[in-house]
Amino acid sequence: MAKASKLQSPPGPKPWPLIGNLHILNLRRPYQTMLELSKKYGPIYSIHMGPRKVVVLSGYETVKDALINYGNQFGERSRVPIFERLSNGKGIVFAHGETWKIMRRFSLTTLRNFGMGKQIIEDTIIEECHHLIQNFESYKGKPFEIKKVLNASVANVIVSVLFGKRFDYQDPQFLRLLTLIGENVKLVGSPRIVLFNMFPVLGFLLRSHKKVLRNRDELFSFIRMTLLEHRHNLDKNDPRSLIDAFLLRQQEENHISADYFNEENLLALVSNLFAAGTETTASTLRWGIILMMRYPEVQEKVHDEIVKVVGSAQPRIEHRTQMPYTDAVVHEIQRVADILPISLPHETTTDVIFKNYYIAKGTEVITLLTSVLRDPTQWETPDTFNPAHFLSSKGSFVKKEAFMPFSVGRRMCAGESLAKMELFLFFASLMQKFTFLPPPGVSHLDLDLTPDTGFTMQPMPHKICALLRASAL
Repeated sequence: MAKASKLQSPPGPKPWPLIGNLHILNLRRPYQTMLELSKKYGPIYSIHMGPRKVVVLSGYETVKDALINYGNQFGERSRVPIFERLSNGKGIVFAHGETWKIMRRFSLTTLRNFGMGKQIIEDTIIEECHHLIQNFESYKGKPFEIKKVLNASVANVIVSVLFGKRFDYQDPQFLRLLTLIGENVKLVGSPRIVLFNMFPVLGFLLRSHKKVLRNRDELFSFIRMTLLEHRHNLDKNDPRSLIDAFLLRQQEENHISADYFNEENLLALVSNLFAAGTETTASTLRWGIILMMRYPEVQEKVHDEIVKVVGSAQPRIEHRTQMPYTDAVVHEIQRVADILPISLPHETTTDVIFKNYYIAKGTEVITLLTSVLRDPTQWETPDTFNPAHFLSSKGSFVKKEAFMPFSVGRRMCAGESLAKMELFLFFASLMQKFTFLPPPGVSHLDLDLTPDTGFTMQPMPHKICALLRASAL
């Protein structure tokens, strides 16, 4: 152990008693403080979130090394107070240990069985694109706000897998569920919850976490009702949804699986997949539309490529390789949107010696994804929207190792292949049909690209005009 005694903990700003580094933290945008500190202390440093010491990993090389080469050591999900209360370690996103392994394996297998990455889910997405296009057309070029309908449209794709059905965009119960998820995503990233995570004992003063838990309870009670219906109509020869598949596993493994295939895990799993499968993809598409309004010349190039490749036919996944520019634009939208700037927090499973620093078992570790997506050693113009980041000099699509909006390694997003399919199909279908413009009197140069505050980086609410193109009439 003599060697470990010589090893240092990662450097960082000096903490104050009790409050740690709270006095220097931007509570609305903690990732900005973290980026600044990485310039001063390097790619590995520690920061005290209240009394809790957290290690921050920054930049492509460091984050990739930790999550790929030290995947097991950095592979646990840290026990953040708000997430522990939300999920009790159940489900998939905030689960731990064996529960996480079993739920992830079940989710990936079931999503695959229900067509993730295959034509069956592609057809579901395309059907949803048609409903969305009809909705956009109904405004006849007049300004409207897209957040609600885009969330509903994207949510219907994951809902078709979870519940085996789709909802009408006006369905009040569906809209209520989307409101609950939206409110929680916003609240979980709010300054009050950041403080609550540092000082859970102050919960009685901060109160926001009570609202988060009330919203969760309402979502759970809807899933419970759905569960009763599914249990009642269950046909073991014809499972129609992830809920059915879960109930069948429950029956098969009754004696062993009570620990894992129980109602608590099902409620957490369905709400995790519902929220994760809606919020990030819908926010990315909203960024896409706003960026196309901001850069009309890019919008025109995308439209021209789509028309050249498919004319007025429906764009499909098989066309993606023939549309390198559109593909590059979708990737660049994801890079610039930077939906989860600090990703989800990890935790070390053992004592780790990483890049000559000693990190103790059970330390919370933040992989600063925003520092990877804007790493100046990896991107020519990291702070500018530039589809050329993903194009060769000959105009063909180029994969980039530092493109990791879904994270990498053991804890990477389970729905990555579904999200990629959705982003391409929704984006190409909309760009084929419409020209997107700011409302009259607003210059495209004046569009506000500052993100709203919350757990994910969403655009501020915007009104848009969707003009049907002559070729789509």
